[in-house]
Amino acid sequence: MPYKTVSAAASDSIVIEKSEFIAKIAPVSSSEEAAAFIDYVRAEHRRARHNCYAYSLREGFEARFSDDGEPQGTAGAPILDVIRKNALSDVCIVVTRYFGGILLGKGGLTRAYSSAASKAVSAAKIKLMHEAKTVSLRLDYSYYDRVLRLLPEFEVKTASQDFADKISLSLLCKEELCEKFMAEVRKLSNGNISASASEVFFADFS
Repeated sequence: MPYKTVSAAASDSIVIEKSEFIAKIAPVSSSEEAAAFIDYVRAEHRRARHNCYAYSLREGFEARFSDDGEPQGTAGAPILDVIRKNALSDVCIVVTRYFGGILLGKGGLTRAYSSAASKAVSAAKIKLMHEAKTVSLRLDYSYYDRVLRLLPEFEVKTASQDFADKISLSLLCKEELCEKFMAEVRKLSNGNISASASEVFFADFS
């Protein structure tokens, strides 16, 4: 199944009643990577009172969160809720709070952490990951233009091209369209184009 994640780390911040909330989001693919990102943010903000976080992983549908000293349910859970509402996977968000001296109450804290996390998501570039295969084609020059015209129809992306005695193409194809695309390539060339496909992996089709 396709899933959404972020391309790279991003951050944003808000100030509410003199407290600064700095939210950072990053792509992670394991609990170890999430822990490393959380430790990185904590080290960057050693003097902050709270570094609250949540992360969600596609593998095993794992999700974790922490209020890091804030009242229970006011920080980690709202951050995780933002991740889920945006249908993101393999991401971690850490919201650092520099306390400004004014108590916000449970409702105020929940809104603050949710808003900060949402700003981090908005600052990030979202990418859509699909199950894909790399399709390798080797063809005569006479077939090149006809193959190129097929690519948009099957949502195929060109990864690389090599022009020698024959043309070698490395193409990124969604797994569910791969067999149909390769069949169409064989059809247009009467089987004269050499075609092979890799194992399935996830690739960015955003």
